[in-house]
Amino acid sequence: RRLLLLGEGNFSFAASLCGAAGTQVVATCYESEEEVSRRERAVENIRRLREGGAEVLFSVDCTKLKDYFVPAKRKFDCIYFNFPHCGRKSGVVKNRELLARFFHSSAEVLTEEGEVHVALCNGQGGTPADQPRREWHNSWQVVAVAAGAGFILSHVHPFKAETIHGYKCTGYRSQDKSFCVEGALNHIFTRSTPLLYCKPMSCEIELESQKVYFQVPQVLVDKINRGFLELNSNHPVRTVKEKLTAELSQAFPLQNIDPCIPLLHQGHLNGVCHSNVFWTILSPEKIPNTEEMSNAVLFSHGDRDKNGWVKVQEGGHISNQYCLRPSLLPYAQAVIQRGTFVPGTLCVLSGPVFRKCLITPYSMPVFHEMVCVCAVNKGTETNCIQMLVKNIETSIHSLHQTVSSCKLNISLQEATSSETTDLDDFAAFESQLSKIQYFICMETNTSGSYEKGTCVGVIRTAHDELVSSELVVVLASLNLDLLAMLICGVSDWRMLWTSDTRFLCQFPGGELRLFKSFSLYPPSYVHDVSFWVPDGERFDEVAFHTIARQVSGEMVVSIQLIDSFQQPESGRQSLCYRLTFQSCDKALSCQEVAEMQLLFRKEIKQGLGVTLR
Repeated sequence: RRLLLLGEGNFSFAASLCGAAGTQVVATCYESEEEVSRRERAVENIRRLREGGAEVLFSVDCTKLKDYFVPAKRKFDCIYFNFPHCGRKSGVVKNRELLARFFHSSAEVLTEEGEVHVALCNGQGGTPADQPRREWHNSWQVVAVAAGAGFILSHVHPFKAETIHGYKCTGYRSQDKSFCVEGALNHIFTRSTPLLYCKPMSCEIELESQKVYFQVPQVLVDKINRGFLELNSNHPVRTVKEKLTAELSQAFPLQNIDPCIPLLHQGHLNGVCHSNVFWTILSPEKIPNTEEMSNAVLFSHGDRDKNGWVKVQEGGHISNQYCLRPSLLPYAQAVIQRGTFVPGTLCVLSGPVFRKCLITPYSMPVFHEMVCVCAVNKGTETNCIQMLVKNIETSIHSLHQTVSSCKLNISLQEATSSETTDLDDFAAFESQLSKIQYFICMETNTSGSYEKGTCVGVIRTAHDELVSSELVVVLASLNLDLLAMLICGVSDWRMLWTSDTRFLCQFPGGELRLFKSFSLYPPSYVHDVSFWVPDGERFDEVAFHTIARQVSGEMVVSIQLIDSFQQPESGRQSLCYRLTFQSCDKALSCQEVAEMQLLFRKEIKQGLGVTLR
């Protein structure tokens, strides 16, 4: 491993690393050799370094690192910069600028898997790890500054000077004086995967024995055909699904179901608001992958009929409308109507479903649904529900115990209960599909008390219209993504869809483990937008949130209405929303967010017809 040390004061830190097996040390400082030699013990440390085979360089500017190394020797596995400072009484702004230029310079000489270690005095970094924590504006904002160069904070731990043999800090106000390092922290940064700017895409499918193409909504381009549930997948969502199926097979005979469930649903789903589903454009010929075509799918104002359906011209006639399937329930009902369906057996269907929704912590525009279907004799449906829930509960408890020691509570709440009046997005959409009897809620106990339960599934029954007058069908719908999150301690649903290999590496062979984030304390950025709503139109908030998802690549984590005003004379309505941008896995800079905000303003003006203020 090649180690590069910057800003050494008396080279005592470098000397402590020299001689370690398998390392090659390059130690540098900003001052000349003559200046450094006047510092206490510097000459001795430099001699030790050279005798140990290390390279020692002087007058090295940390903001121009590639200038000091030929291309063949330009890549380092680890870069150390302990207690950077502009010198003398420079303020936080100058030191932020120094760090920003340093990180950009480091990116040019660091290996792809390399690390950048930055030690800062207590409070300087501006992260929650600092105790006490400074106000943001009075800190060096190290994570936000590093994000500008494509780095994320992956680890932070105390800088224990007393454990470093021979180390003595120096350089207080550019003098040969020590300074307080009590409470200092070492921040370890790694490269982030780049922000995704996905090109519009179309998919080829076979529909009614005819090959057709459909335009993928831009917000779903990076989430279509990811194969989380395929046999060779190690994704925790698949592990949860397989464990649940195995547990249920102990109580019910399972019936194999054709896994080729159509990705598109034809027509309208009764009771479901058309603005909550992703309608798409079909074509017998390949659709050009253009931004204009992608926006046509998102907005489609001119091509919709009175019900909001997209009209598609195929072979001289208007076809039925298609949308990306928002639920597996219609396919479960089709399974029941098959002549091969055997009452008493349990059929399991699973796959991704797609729904437009507001931006909230547990609202997902795509997730993997698992539907269990069983037909039983009338009067025995209660026993069937209890058996289903018991086996689901046993399976989830078993999975959770292998991952975490904190307690878990799974409850069955009646749909008429007052506790379920404030439904989360998943439960609210399920309520639109058909009547629900029970909600399956999951609570974790992490701090001595159970947090508010999260709805992870619903149970409904259907009577004689599906099978016969003597049977009742029990259907259980589960959100596999939510289950995987709660079991493995994944706090952000977007992490399940990350392209960063450091996520799946934590689940070798599909083994469920407690997830440890590789991006700590990601910076957040706030922008406001205000506009006049078109006269006489109802403002479509779901479309507003969907545009925010699309233009930011899912970087918007919160949208809040902070002001509403109606002009007395004209009756025009003005709305002001606050958007919070934050990434869970990638470096996100303030400049990138500013560009997203400008694009967002442009798209809501074009797509929703609002007048920006």
